[in-house]
Amino acid sequence: MPVLEGLWGPDVRMRDSGLGVGVDVGVCPDEAAHSPVWGPLRTPPVTCGGLSLALELPALIRQLRAAWRARRGGPRGSERSEASTWVKAEEEEDEVEELKQDKENRSPHLEADDGRPSTGHAGVLLAERRGSYPLIDLRVLKTSAQQGEVESSTRKKLKRLLSFQRYCHASRLLRGLMPHTPGTLHLLDDDYLGQAAHMLSKVGTWNFDIFLFDRLTNGNSLVTLMCHLLNVCGLIHHFQLDMVKLHRFLGMVQEDYHSQNPYHNALHAADVTQAMYCYLKEPKLAEQLSLLDVFLGLMAAAAHDVDHPGVNQPFLIKTRHHLASLYQNTSVLESHHWRSTVGMLRESGLLSHLPADMSQDIEQQLGSLILATDISRQNEFLSTFREHLDNEDLDLQLASHRHFMLQIALKCADVCNPCRVWEMSKQWSERVCEEFYRQGDLERKFDLEISPLCNQQADSVPAIQTGFISYIVEPLFEEWQRFTEPSPLSQTMMAHLHKNKAQWSRQTHSHTEPEAEGGAGEEENIP
Repeated sequence: MPVLEGLWGPDVRMRDSGLGVGVDVGVCPDEAAHSPVWGPLRTPPVTCGGLSLALELPALIRQLRAAWRARRGGPRGSERSEASTWVKAEEEEDEVEELKQDKENRSPHLEADDGRPSTGHAGVLLAERRGSYPLIDLRVLKTSAQQGEVESSTRKKLKRLLSFQRYCHASRLLRGLMPHTPGTLHLLDDDYLGQAAHMLSKVGTWNFDIFLFDRLTNGNSLVTLMCHLLNVCGLIHHFQLDMVKLHRFLGMVQEDYHSQNPYHNALHAADVTQAMYCYLKEPKLAEQLSLLDVFLGLMAAAAHDVDHPGVNQPFLIKTRHHLASLYQNTSVLESHHWRSTVGMLRESGLLSHLPADMSQDIEQQLGSLILATDISRQNEFLSTFREHLDNEDLDLQLASHRHFMLQIALKCADVCNPCRVWEMSKQWSERVCEEFYRQGDLERKFDLEISPLCNQQADSVPAIQTGFISYIVEPLFEEWQRFTEPSPLSQTMMAHLHKNKAQWSRQTHSHTEPEAEGGAGEEENIP
């Protein structure tokens, strides 16, 4: 991955990129590795900047608590440190809520003197950070415009954020404690469980209603769907996956999708995963794919948008978000999705029983698949795919060609909403446009140039969808149909696609004609 060269080593540990986020992050931010403070730990500090966890987190938290008590010389008083407060929060849930409230009170909308958002302002992006990484208040990462360096005082604050918040959050998951939010209840009536199980028996059909399935599983569609698919495909047995670790990993993935996003949330991931399963069953692919290929395809589909902030890459770049700097303004979101997935794989220990070279290969191939979903690389993949079909030189017995087809299948699954029946396709279209409009409102609020398709006053849902189908979806699925023919699924998808495009086109005309008659309208341009 040329984007990541120089930033990430072969062991997937972060190197110092000059951004202040490449330093080794120890679990005790203020002490050196050989400090006597670490005496109670009896082991050198464990870094998390490289996403490695050498100790079981519950034990580590207990040892950390003992170390900090030793440092403070007794019971924690009123002058306890911020890090000490985070550790105690593991035991006192009420104090956690107070800390959250305090964080909200201390995070007002930051604006520069000219009314623009301050550099890399996290509050612009996220109301509440729910990702595999803790909330990094970008006031901490405020960059000097002249030198492009992080202020020296930020390193200690960043270490503290990346250590205690991350370990406290992860240890709660590893101990099996459920978050106290209404959407995380797993207890369902037998009637609902029976209906969900009945739906799963038809999970390979294209008219599978993911919205209904999500309601029947009480918002746990991604975890339930993935457990079922990994089981029916024989992957749990083949890779000898530990069910506790698997459920832990899938729970972390589902939790790391932002439920406040109208579109890029866990439901979208479940929908893409179901579509990917349908594509993997296409005879031309199914006959050649190995179990590793199927595992990679399903895992990449489930995690391809994990921790999506609800805004696009240009927004991150023009607000000088730290992720844009970290990934050099190239495939920023996709690189972050991959890195988050690797972090959760290692935290959960899902692949820890596999040989090191095999688990590392899985991580790298997942990265290649997730990076392929970058919409800016659409023409690159489409032209290569078309060239292979024209030359008739696709050989699926070659691992490289099978991997390329997994990339194409994931790209198709990611944008397959217009190929669904109208009732479902319309819901997805309205959701994605609502997310666009929210970004446009943020850009307007902070006096930024409004991104294409994000202006609710100028860009209607029918116009956006007509352009999206014409320039992105239709060309890709025409080539996919060439590859899979004769395929009843491809014929069904293309039929839905043409009907939905005609429906949106009619609505586009109905929106523009009254404006033309009134003399105040202007024809919309779709990039």
